[in-house]
Amino acid sequence: MLASITDLLRQVPEIALFLSLAIGYAIGQIRFGPIQLGGVCGTLITALFIGQLGVTLDASVKNVFFMLFIFALGYAGGAQFFSNLNLKGLRLGLLCLIEVVVVLVLVMIATKVMNLDAGTAAGLMAGAATESAVVGTATDAISKLALPAAEIQQLQANVVTAYSITYIFGLITIVIVTSQIFPLLLRVNLREEADKLWAQMGGKEAAPDEVNAIREMAGRVYLIDVGAGRSIESLHALFSGQASVERVVRGGGKLDVTPGLKLRRDDRVLVIGHRRALLTASSILGPEFADTDQLNMVVQTVEAMLKNKALMERQLGEISLPLGVHVSGIKRGEHALPPLPHVQLLQGDVLQLYSSAEAYASAMAEAVALIGTRIERTDRSNIVYAGLGIVLGVFIGTFSLKLGGIPFSLGTGGGALLTGLVFGWYQSKRPNLMGIHPDALSLLKDIGLASFIACVGLASGPQALTLIKQYGIALPLIGVAIAVLPASISLLVGHFILKLEAPILLGAIAGQQCSTPALSAIQNAAGNSTPLLGYTITYAISNVVLPLMGPLIVGLVGYVHH
Repeated sequence: MLASITDLLRQVPEIALFLSLAIGYAIGQIRFGPIQLGGVCGTLITALFIGQLGVTLDASVKNVFFMLFIFALGYAGGAQFFSNLNLKGLRLGLLCLIEVVVVLVLVMIATKVMNLDAGTAAGLMAGAATESAVVGTATDAISKLALPAAEIQQLQANVVTAYSITYIFGLITIVIVTSQIFPLLLRVNLREEADKLWAQMGGKEAAPDEVNAIREMAGRVYLIDVGAGRSIESLHALFSGQASVERVVRGGGKLDVTPGLKLRRDDRVLVIGHRRALLTASSILGPEFADTDQLNMVVQTVEAMLKNKALMERQLGEISLPLGVHVSGIKRGEHALPPLPHVQLLQGDVLQLYSSAEAYASAMAEAVALIGTRIERTDRSNIVYAGLGIVLGVFIGTFSLKLGGIPFSLGTGGGALLTGLVFGWYQSKRPNLMGIHPDALSLLKDIGLASFIACVGLASGPQALTLIKQYGIALPLIGVAIAVLPASISLLVGHFILKLEAPILLGAIAGQQCSTPALSAIQNAAGNSTPLLGYTITYAISNVVLPLMGPLIVGLVGYVHH
């Protein structure tokens, strides 16, 4: 039976590729407490096992998938990367610099002491720093070395094996230290600090089920009691722009909602706004009313990209939007931020606007003009962007520079990453030009990286056991050290020098390692999404800088041995 399966996989190796993806993603979804390996690591482990059967795919398949992934990675992060090249971004970027420098130093020390080859050193860095893209850029750089084909294949196999060993230990380590140990070292109760920061940013307490189950924007009907005699204008002032009266019914008839209209007892009003503002509306107006037949209405949501320089780096609550228009959400890159009044806005942020289509149609147009540019979403993608970007990236990657007799180049991976950054930035400047749909971009990244990892895992299977026997437990231990040391230094710098609040600091440390599982663990411990404020900035920078370390590690190891 096993012989028949082996023969089938060798004859049709594409089956092994998709089998690795299917089983790998199933393994990656299994949770061990706060730890989840993820689809990429699960795919690699599966591919290494299947690779023991001697199943390999053509090298061109691997290269195609990697170029799709690395271009999509740059494209997705281009706008956010360049928008963070400001004082605040560079301030938190210091943590990314610590990550890169400390990891490089530790890897080079390990290389010298343990006489690691270029492949093992690069895999060690990729796994300990939990940055899968380094595997691709490093294997690409190794393929261009002036070495025999067999030696190149062995070095590339060592990248994958060292990565698979150290990634698991690096991931577990960074999740535990950021969410459990670092708060103890800071001597803070992370949940209390996050609640305090949430309140400082304008958030209000709500029941746990309301935070998780009810939408940010809501509409509620009130029967006027204590609110009798109040004008619409005075109510809007009390709501501080967080809610607005959209409709008034008196004696069975609808009234025109004007600033000077005064409410009377037994009037019924529809109030639309942020949930946190509506929690106290009954104390201002009267009890909620169940009958909404005459008060229901259609609302509209519009996305606008922040391009108005006068609003950049200002707090959300400082923006004077037209009456009846509310910000229901903020997207920064791939992440959603809470629309709290004291959230600082950055260039390229996408604000989700919410208003009554019936009462405030002109106000929505005015709000979009104030913020910047309306984004017209389409489910189509412009493949010209991807094709042209990858072609240019491969061309740029062919250039090399010799330092100390050692050739350095971006390689096809680094070149495609660079063009992806530029194309993504250009698209953000002209959001209404048809680019690559976010869902398509996400698929390109996921399928590109996972398929690439599966290909190299299948090819590396036979050599994996050799490396494990050679270094034993040394690689996992070094991986733990490389994960902990830069994070610990960043903790000290962020706390004592940058004076960052604990939730933001811990989120930034998770971001410097591009560790989404660590962010999830921190947010669970914090009880809200305040850690995202630090994570988005360092993640955007590290997600670009760390993949470029693959070719650098390969070159530096060659220089050390030389």
